[in-house]
Formats: sequence, C-alpha cells, structure tokens
Amino acid sequence: MKKKLTALLPLFLCAVFSFAQENPQSQAKDNTLEGQFKEVVDESNNYQEYKVIKKYKINQLRKNILDSVAALESKIEASQSEIDQKAKTIDSLTGKLKTTKENLAVSKEKENGIEILGILTQKSTYNTIMWSIIVLLLVVLGFLFYKFKNSHKVTKASQLKLAETEMELETNRQKSLEREQKLRRKLQDEINKNRNK
Repeated sequence: MKKKLTALLPLFLCAVFSFAQENPQSQAKDNTLEGQFKEVVDESNNYQEYKVIKKYKINQLRKNILDSVAALESKIEASQSEIDQKAKTIDSLTGKLKTTKENLAVSKEKENGIEILGILTQKSTYNTIMWSIIVLLLVVLGFLFYKFKNSHKVTKASQLKLAETEMELETNRQKSLEREQKLRRKLQDEINKNRNK
C-alpha cells in the first residue's frame, strides 16, 4: 500500500501544480474601473443599437465605483490632514525662526555691551563706571583707615590716661584705707583708754 501511495503522490502533485498554474492565468483580469467598464460592455448583449447589461453586473460595477470613490476620498482626507499638519509645522518653524532671529539680535547687542541694573551700556562706559567706583571705594577706604588710625591713637592715649588715673585712684584708695585704719586704731585705742579709766 505504501508503494502505491508513493507512486500516486508524484502524479497528484503534478495535477495540483497544473491546475494551480491554469487558474491564475484564467483569473488575470483588469480590476481597474476602466477594465471593469470594458468587461461589462463586452459581456453585455446587443439589442438593436442598444446594449443590454445585466442588473447584477451594473450593481457590482456601481459598488466598485463607490468603493473606489470612497477610497480616493479617504486618501484625499488623509493627504489634506497631512498638508494641514505640515502647514502647522511650517508655521511653528517660522515662529521659532523669528524668535531665534530676535534672540540672535539681542545676543549681538549684549555681546557689544554689558547690562548694569537692567540698562544695557557699552563696554567702554562700563569700564569707566567700574574704575570710578573702584577709585572712589579706595579713597573712602583710605579715609576710613586714616580715621581709624587717629581714633586708635586717641583710644590708646585715653586708655593710658585711664590706666594712670586708675592707678592714682588705687593709690589714693590705699592711702585712704591706711588713714582710715590708723584713725580706727586711734579711736579704738581712745575708746579702750576711756574704758579703763
């Protein structure tokens, strides 16, 4: 049985291949609208000088035409939406280009000048202002240093006088204490003398 199957298998395959090759050739039709019109007209019957077209063929042609029109309309809508999208992109890029040009102009202005307190000035003016401020600060610093030195001398002299005065006061206090102690001793001695009497 296996031998019969192996012998019939090549014959079966040859038959299948031959039918498969005949079908595509017989089905090769022109599916364009013009080809379909031509097929409907060619396959229709003649009656006097008129063509008689079968209803199902004209309906099929009508359906195919409507499908083609719908497909074309959807392509047109897709193309239009793509055009609109590209127009928006172009508008966006145009706006960005304008902004970039404005920023470039501002950057060139800033490159040639320096902004001080929100006011754009030329670099030479900026340098003049900055060196004037530095010189003024140095003068003020020198004046303050001079005042500090004078104040420091006065403070040192005052501290020396204060120290001398404190020493004198301490000496006077010591002397006063000694006098007071002597007076108390004398008083105590006198009190003691008067008691003994």
